[in-house]
Amino acid sequence: MADKGINPKTTHYKKGGATPIQYVKGVGPKIAGLLRRKDIETVEDAFYFLPRTYEDRSKLLTISELTPLEYGLFKAQILDVDLIPLRKSKRKILSIKLGDKTGNIYCKWFNFNEHYMLNFLKPGVNVFVSGTVSIYNGRIEIHHPDIEVTDEGKDTEDKIHYGRIVPIYSETEGLGQKTIRRIMYNLVEKFTSSIEDFMPPELIERLKLAGLKESFRESHFPSLKEDVNALRDFRTKWQKRLVFDEFFILELALALRRRGLKKRKGISFDVKPEWQKMLESRIPFSLTKSQKKVISEIIQDMKHSEPMNRLIQGDVGSGKTIIAFYCAVIAMMNGYQAALMVPTEILAEQHYKSFKKLFGEDFECRLLISGISKAEKLKIKNDAEAGKIPFIIGTHAIIQEDVTFKNLGFIIVDEQHRFGVEQRLHLINKGTPDILVMTATPIPRTLSMTLYGDLDISTIDEKPEGRMPIVTKLVYENKRKIVYDFIRTELKKGRQAYFVYPLIEESDKIMLKNAKDAAKHLSEEFKGYNVGLLHGKMRQEEKDRIMKDFKDGNIHLLVSTTVIEVGIDIPNATIMFIEHPERFGLSQLHQLRGRIGRGEARSVCIMMVGTHLTEVAQKRLNTMVSTNDGFKIAEEDLIIRGPGEFLGTRQHGIPGFRVGNLLRDIDTLIISRNEAQRIVNSDPDMTMTVNKKLKEVLSHRFKNKMEMINS
Repeated sequence: MADKGINPKTTHYKKGGATPIQYVKGVGPKIAGLLRRKDIETVEDAFYFLPRTYEDRSKLLTISELTPLEYGLFKAQILDVDLIPLRKSKRKILSIKLGDKTGNIYCKWFNFNEHYMLNFLKPGVNVFVSGTVSIYNGRIEIHHPDIEVTDEGKDTEDKIHYGRIVPIYSETEGLGQKTIRRIMYNLVEKFTSSIEDFMPPELIERLKLAGLKESFRESHFPSLKEDVNALRDFRTKWQKRLVFDEFFILELALALRRRGLKKRKGISFDVKPEWQKMLESRIPFSLTKSQKKVISEIIQDMKHSEPMNRLIQGDVGSGKTIIAFYCAVIAMMNGYQAALMVPTEILAEQHYKSFKKLFGEDFECRLLISGISKAEKLKIKNDAEAGKIPFIIGTHAIIQEDVTFKNLGFIIVDEQHRFGVEQRLHLINKGTPDILVMTATPIPRTLSMTLYGDLDISTIDEKPEGRMPIVTKLVYENKRKIVYDFIRTELKKGRQAYFVYPLIEESDKIMLKNAKDAAKHLSEEFKGYNVGLLHGKMRQEEKDRIMKDFKDGNIHLLVSTTVIEVGIDIPNATIMFIEHPERFGLSQLHQLRGRIGRGEARSVCIMMVGTHLTEVAQKRLNTMVSTNDGFKIAEEDLIIRGPGEFLGTRQHGIPGFRVGNLLRDIDTLIISRNEAQRIVNSDPDMTMTVNKKLKEVLSHRFKNKMEMINS
């Protein structure tokens, strides 16, 4: 039964890699279900589930040897367990008193799962405790320590949990530290010997990479000779090997995808100087140097016979759309059709109106969204197929199978972070077009190498002249009346305001202000002004109607959640009021702030907080106050929050990283990218014997997404 599910052809193990995790000793169906929460379904998944940290349990301190402000690890017995209620709150503090023969210490948790913690923290139980020691009211305490019940006396348990450098894994409710460690120990003992290294020997030797078997063993259960601090920082050669493998396979996939796209027969567009003069004369403002530079990069791509795949990365309000229109018109002047795909209908309508105003006399443009009649949709589809419509602007409707073009030559994808690789592929398959992708979400280079590894990148790093910088203020709750008076003054001038909240409605779990209650309150506070409410649970037609009313000035104050993060231009909106800004990411706050500052009047972003901010939250919000530069904000956000949180959701077609960290391991990422490109350059079809194992692993990791690589 142990080898059920093995398929040696889909893994780099001779046997066992694809074994379902439930057949590993100590697992079974119930625990397998819990492990699934950690994305562990097979033996291979488990091997890449590396410890989050390590403890050197070869030498334990006593309580009397603990030093304030320093990390300490000790063994003690629980003497008392107490739940302390907080005044004016439903919350409690969990406090336990521990002791050994040298003294006592208190451990406290301010955020905890009461049922889970009290199930195993009981008087008389022996535990291992680790954490940073502090002093409170004259006694030593540890807040939110790692704590684990001991099982001394069992031979197997002793060599797994004590007397060694011990791995500490990420837990899930119902699956404790010792259970996970025991499963991982059994797995490493049984399956490590069957691992076959898939990396080309020449590459291993040249880069001096550690062996794969040894890397898994030492990363999960290190020998005592290892430096525990190096292990915690992921600096050992064993961990670096696994990080390299993960980055390398992804970069190999992206390099093959880039090559596949370049192999496709594209369009060599003619770009006449007189056309460019005409286009610039139609634009009612002067292009910035940065915009001209990006246009030049795009035009060079358009002239080549291989398809363009380029990303324009530009801050909110930097003028990306006009560049897209400019280049789309060049494609149309060559006799080809163009299409623009955006994430929302109201944004599609805005782009449609902008294009009609600038170029509508010469090029017919049609709007393809769900809000139009069936008869109109059918006519647009028929005309597009017949080549009668030069330019179509729409939402996801554009990528439906029944939408075809006679000679699609140029595609624009707006707000790229709302779409993925697969959706771009749907558009590519409608012809052999040049693709221009746009994003107002600045991505640091460390992330763009992976998120947009199949695209060439252009950056707009300046804003059009005449745009006044947005003033950003961090204001505390006790100044709310003053803030409301200021907003009232702006409304009297005929201006409009956004009010943004983290929640739609009241929650029993989180004590935060919400949009629905705020809309009622603000209607009373700002009598005489129309207050609108917008949130993600509304139907699209209702959202569009509310945004249209706001744009037309029928709504003076719009209460919303982050659905307005990607929105339309409303030059008259000069106030962005954000409640509980500490609940949002920096890049998200910057996107919200970008909704204002679109007109000539001074715009102000007000972030209102309570009196208690963590040090990290204070640092993040101070960054917002100090700069309007989206790229600086993105870099800071990445440093503070880490890449996982920064991205928010996994990009379509790009797997999440199991061991690599894009911030910590940037040097390894660059090396892996260079090596992947070198292999693809020398063996484009991966047919050489030395690369066949790599191709198998690539197919296994990407499974049904290989068409994106080979396209």
